[in-house]
Amino acid sequence: MNALDFGFGSIEAQLWQILFLSVRCGAALMAAPMVGGMAVPAPLRILLSLTLGYFIAAWVPLPPPPEMLSLAAVLALLHEITVGLMLGFVLQLAFAIPLIAAEQISGTMGLAIATSIDPASGAQSGALGTFFGLVLSLLFYAIGAHLLWFELLIESYRLLPAGQFAFGAWRAQNVVLFMGYGLAAAAAIALPVVLVLLLVQIVTGLIARSAPSLNLFALGLPAGVLAGIAALIIAMPVMVGQLRGVIESALEQSAALVEAR
Repeated sequence: MNALDFGFGSIEAQLWQILFLSVRCGAALMAAPMVGGMAVPAPLRILLSLTLGYFIAAWVPLPPPPEMLSLAAVLALLHEITVGLMLGFVLQLAFAIPLIAAEQISGTMGLAIATSIDPASGAQSGALGTFFGLVLSLLFYAIGAHLLWFELLIESYRLLPAGQFAFGAWRAQNVVLFMGYGLAAAAAIALPVVLVLLLVQIVTGLIARSAPSLNLFALGLPAGVLAGIAALIIAMPVMVGQLRGVIESALEQSAALVEAR
């Protein structure tokens, strides 16, 4: 344990150390979907980042920070912000995967016009996307992934010490590759329901072709909605397993990003 001396002679240095160490935590909390956005007030995030900075300064052996108001300190702060945003952005990408899958499903079902206000961002999103986001959030907390992510955030100070520049181009490349994985995972999650809806549309098209007097919109839209809901109920266990795999992949990607090379 590092003994913090809060005497008058060193209080400025101690406060600068805590503030410097809390920058990475604050950037990660700002970008992470758990406490980012409008879900958690900004003063609470600042208080949480300062608290994490204090405990990191007390328990993690770290080199002294650069001198305050120096060029090295400015560059080190930019590095800390980049590392924190990187860790939070990976989770943000993981939480966007079910939203992409929900947009694919709702567009095929005819529910694209059914929107609601997302409480996290305050923007409008599809009702099915909000449902998928809630399922992923509950699963994220149920398996203890938030604790593993905070552990990775603390461990990043050991692997990428604050004030030492270790952010390589390969880390940004891995984040971009994880975006590609997210698109593939979203397509895999939506694939069973989209296939069922495609079959329903083919059947309704054949019926409309054989009986032109039938109203295609009056027949196809309710059939698509009912078939989509039934397919969602049947495929939900498989989707939960896929969402769990998305969370595990995001944590593995976060762990790989803070590895020292």
